[in-house]
Amino acid sequence: MAKEIKFSLVYRDMWQSSGKYQPRVDQLERIAPVIVEMGCFDRIETNGGAFEQVNLMYGENPNRAVRAWTAPFNKAGIQTHMLERALNGLRMYGVPKDVRRLMAKVKKAQGVDIMRSFCGLNDPRNLELSVKYAKEAGMVSQAALSITHSPVHTVEYYMGIVDKLVEFGADEICLKDMAGVGRPATLGRLVHEIKTKYPHIVVQYHGHTGPGLSMASTLMVAQAGADVIDCAMEPLSWGMVHPDVISVQAMLKDAGFKVKDINMDAYMEARRLTQEFIDDFLGLYINPANRISTSLLVGCGLPGGMMGSMMTDLRGVHGAINMALKKSGKAEVSFEELTVQLFQEVEHIWPMLGYPPLVTPFSQYTKNIAVMNLLSMAQGKPRFSQIDKDSWSMILGRAGRLPGQLAPEIVELAKQQGMEFYTGVPQDAYPDALPEYIKEMEQNGWDRGQDDEELFELAMHDRQYRDYKSGLAKERFNKEVAQLRGEKLKVKGEAAEDTGAAALNYISQKHPGATPLVATATGRMLWEVRFDDRSTAPAPGTEVKEGSTVANIEASYAIVPLVALKGGKVVDTCVKQGQMVKKGDVVGWTE
Repeated sequence: MAKEIKFSLVYRDMWQSSGKYQPRVDQLERIAPVIVEMGCFDRIETNGGAFEQVNLMYGENPNRAVRAWTAPFNKAGIQTHMLERALNGLRMYGVPKDVRRLMAKVKKAQGVDIMRSFCGLNDPRNLELSVKYAKEAGMVSQAALSITHSPVHTVEYYMGIVDKLVEFGADEICLKDMAGVGRPATLGRLVHEIKTKYPHIVVQYHGHTGPGLSMASTLMVAQAGADVIDCAMEPLSWGMVHPDVISVQAMLKDAGFKVKDINMDAYMEARRLTQEFIDDFLGLYINPANRISTSLLVGCGLPGGMMGSMMTDLRGVHGAINMALKKSGKAEVSFEELTVQLFQEVEHIWPMLGYPPLVTPFSQYTKNIAVMNLLSMAQGKPRFSQIDKDSWSMILGRAGRLPGQLAPEIVELAKQQGMEFYTGVPQDAYPDALPEYIKEMEQNGWDRGQDDEELFELAMHDRQYRDYKSGLAKERFNKEVAQLRGEKLKVKGEAAEDTGAAALNYISQKHPGATPLVATATGRMLWEVRFDDRSTAPAPGTEVKEGSTVANIEASYAIVPLVALKGGKVVDTCVKQGQMVKKGDVVGWTE
């Protein structure tokens, strides 16, 4: 009898791998019944990752969105699954365990059946509580392996992690091939080992198409015993996203597997609706380059989901690098040349950093180090002259154990800077926090929500939730969309402003002759201390070095460093701590 292969539509990840935002709740409600009508999906990825932060950022209640989005699938008997980052929950940094526990309870109450949990370092210590809390809440616990290709990441290495996850009580294992660099034959051997040792464990494969290996990997894991395959659909399939369900279904059917038929009328309607959402406003945030696959990713292993953000960051320092090259009498580089250099730099430093799987947030940290290395080397400085504190946290073991050994020069650099390596359990650094958030809600007169879901949102995304409650988030979002459409819009508390080069030129003339500090991303300005809203911009007279990180910008996808193009003293700043900025905005001046 032919083995049945089930399909899951990763609708959330389709959008995250393409651009910045997810569809609004009204759009999700329109397309959900059509996805059900397609008839080929047993599972739908409904939320997790950046999904709820995005809702808050454009002034929408994520709890309403999750409940409305999961309800049609629950009714149709289609399982829903979410993605969470273990120690980091649904955000980019560590989460207290009482908040992690509440997350599982809330998501189960909202209609999410399966909690897919991954640790970017594959540290079982970070995944143990995810498994425990998912099962405690009545969810299916699907523990994910962050797949990459290196001398360290062997089948034996991954099976050692699987043994731990099964011991914890995980019901399923996901092969999360976030960059699509997993080698097909190796992935097939891994699935075979899992199914041979643990035949009761459901195995699901998630592979991005960036370097072009994922279709071969899909066939190999299916032949080895995988049960569920993640798929995308047009117009957001392929490129840096995932294979299209039509192609996957046809391939597996030809290979003799039992697969469900696709209602093509419903497929075309879902395709039309998705395109309608793109044309509405979501396309403003989609990088066209994400539609293109590239074999260059085979070497550097960067995930498809961060290609757009990486290009944005690289454009932010392109001018600074060329300025430094010109100053030293060297030839300037084109953006395309710089992109290849970045891929090569990531490939070079990745082993030196202990082979962290390049998935959120460790892909961002590794990329940040590589970008700053390119700038430092252009300035005639050695590699690793600048490492941001979040990347140091990864290096020092505060996020978990690195899979490989750090290069001796990295260890020596840490010692020179008086840094200590952390060997404790990462979760211990984040004490319980719910009592403080409950107190804040009581003081503000905020309702904790059905099943404590509003309390959860505040605890998981406190700054974004406060901006959502005040109405500021929606105003910012409307202004951002208007700017991207070339319009003008007055926002409460702010003067109407011109967009584009004219505005940039005007504000730059405030201090003629001074060198502007220019925002390298769109997001929230973080002066000095990353997670302290009380921090202030550097005072006039503060000395900054050329190429140094003078601030960070909290974008939707990562913490992006803002680099001083020229050394000197701060003359003035025009952005407050926590204020939203747009890529290209002048935020201060040095001379």
